[in-house]
Amino acid sequence: MCRHLGYLGPPVALDELLLRPEHALLEQTWAPNDMRGSGTVNVDGFGAGWYASDSTVPERYRRSVPMWTDTNFAELAARTTSGAVVAAVRSATAGMPVTEPACAPFTDGRVLFSHNGSVSGWPDSLAPLAAGLDAVDLMTVDAPVDSAVVWALVQQRLSKGDSPENVLGGLVTEIATLAPDSRLNFLFSDGDTVVATTWTHALSVRRTPGKVTVASEPFGAPDEWEPVPDRHLVVATLDDVRVQAL
Repeated sequence: MCRHLGYLGPPVALDELLLRPEHALLEQTWAPNDMRGSGTVNVDGFGAGWYASDSTVPERYRRSVPMWTDTNFAELAARTTSGAVVAAVRSATAGMPVTEPACAPFTDGRVLFSHNGSVSGWPDSLAPLAAGLDAVDLMTVDAPVDSAVVWALVQQRLSKGDSPENVLGGLVTEIATLAPDSRLNFLFSDGDTVVATTWTHALSVRRTPGKVTVASEPFGAPDEWEPVPDRHLVVATLDDVRVQAL
């Protein structure tokens, strides 16, 4: 299983969010607490996306190496601040490529997206939904992995004007029907809102004055976090956090 997080709040240095806290995403690369039998470490790449204060289009950094080996990212993270961040570390599903384009977050326009989990029976199980994609969109997905095709489906539905929560919640239930043993933990941000699902894995929310963080595993002070029940969806803004059953 991968690990991901989404943050909204006052601008923070990326290293203060991702690298320096106790059990931060960096530590979760080699010592995750809850893999649920799906791998033991998250060393097949990582990525971070963030919004600069003067832009609604996110910046992004992705590598196909373990996070701790990339000194360039450590230097970048120390001097980069943002009030909206999505980041992930990857544990590749067996048989899927370990490449930069396979690492979350995926992006298009102002949106960032991550998938922590896997689609069981890939690729056959996802074929009925993928058949509805535009041929060019399908041929130009970032990588031949389940998460990239899920991302293409998310983009297609967002382009039709549906809300992010309806898109993510609807896809989770549709994919789970086609591939019942899937792990479908999605995370979306447009810089103002974070939407996340939990389906056969953990998710927690940390709410402190003026900021909110959604993450696969708590980090920093453990008593600040609230667990989200399985098979639920979270919609978080700086003003409100809503949790609903899928």
